[in-house]
Amino acid sequence: MDKWVVRSSIFLLFVAMSLAFRFSLNPDGKHFDSLLTCLNNNNNNNISSSSYLKERIVELANDPHTVDWMKKIRRQIHENPELAFEEFETSKLIRQQLDQMGIAYRWPVARTGVVATLGSGSSPYVALRADMDALPIQEMVEWEHKSKVDGKMHACGHDAHAAMLLGAARILKQLQDTLQGTVVLIFQPAEEQGQGGKDMIAEGVLDNVDAIFGLHTVHRYPTGVVASRPGEFLAGCGSFKAKIIGKGGHAAIPQDSIDPILAASTAVISLQNIVSREIDPLDSQVVSVAMIHGGTAFNVIPDSASIEGTFRAFSKKSFNALRERIKEVIEGQAAVHRCTCEVNFTGTEHPIIPPTVNDARIYEHVRRVSIDIVGEGNVEIAPIFMGSEDFAFYLDKVPGSFLFLGMRNEKIGSIYHPHSPYYTIDEDVFPIGASIYAVFAHSYLLNSTRNLNSYD
Repeated sequence: MDKWVVRSSIFLLFVAMSLAFRFSLNPDGKHFDSLLTCLNNNNNNNISSSSYLKERIVELANDPHTVDWMKKIRRQIHENPELAFEEFETSKLIRQQLDQMGIAYRWPVARTGVVATLGSGSSPYVALRADMDALPIQEMVEWEHKSKVDGKMHACGHDAHAAMLLGAARILKQLQDTLQGTVVLIFQPAEEQGQGGKDMIAEGVLDNVDAIFGLHTVHRYPTGVVASRPGEFLAGCGSFKAKIIGKGGHAAIPQDSIDPILAASTAVISLQNIVSREIDPLDSQVVSVAMIHGGTAFNVIPDSASIEGTFRAFSKKSFNALRERIKEVIEGQAAVHRCTCEVNFTGTEHPIIPPTVNDARIYEHVRRVSIDIVGEGNVEIAPIFMGSEDFAFYLDKVPGSFLFLGMRNEKIGSIYHPHSPYYTIDEDVFPIGASIYAVFAHSYLLNSTRNLNSYD
């Protein structure tokens, strides 16, 4: 009996000591609730910090000194336009600005390109891209900073793109200590030739990059409106050239010849039937023959004739199938008319550009960034466009998104489509573009690839 009492007493003493210890740590009985409150406060602080940084970026972008600086750079580039892979002075100007900001860069990349980096120098990596080449167009706009080079003009906004990316670089440099990763700034040559992006990638500009973003000014939307869409956005663009070979002779004795002109003519007509009779009307595609050459005299059947054209499609599957069908039709029509042919899709002047397909997740991130900067009412879903962009090469390698930045302003004549000799930029878009570039990169790094969907 005594042993039982002793054992019971020891057990009760142990229970009492355990309860006393627990209540000394958590006298209110709310220890776990307090921990959750602490975690929630940390999350709120992160959201507050993120919101503050977004506001700070927009503030820096709209600083009058920064705006004037971006305008000055754009006008310098505009006055001295350089064609694809000739952007030596443009590249020099960009490097000078990066040097003044203390931003490291690599040059030359793809002959004239510049690739700068800032941030921690470690993962994650996010890339921002701007093009910088001009077009062989005579500028017809009369203004103080008109092109000084006859027959060359920045008629597609690349001067503005480069200036806005430099603006983003200037902003991010001031916030470098808050960058939780590395920002890669890509100043690309030869977008108009469709080769610059491909060459930049070949030289490693996307090494370690997790995501990429690019934008293009457009006259379709008013200044301050941005537009994009998830998935298929811009068409893939290809060109073809076919040489149809027959047997020349006198036009009065056609039976002694093999007429390549006839074969070329029927090939042109048959190519139009691909889209009109073989393609789903809901799957937008284009085949256009824009050049035909053959013969040197009205009464001589030539030995050969050639045709050249372009084809467009939005999905990679449709694009590749269209290319194969073009080849089959030309070869078939040549054979029907006893000719042979050579079909080439790999011209260096007009290389094949794949469709521009936005990653849905990165697109959503860009959309939310854009809403924060211009407001939800100024963010639109863009329709698909038959135009093409060599930004598609980057999207073939890493997830990313491409955006249209509206700059239509009838008061200043900013109403003309790209590649027009009257093309004019509304420079009021500069702080908007620089902000979108910078906020996208900063917030992407802040959230990282795994937490991208939680961005607020």
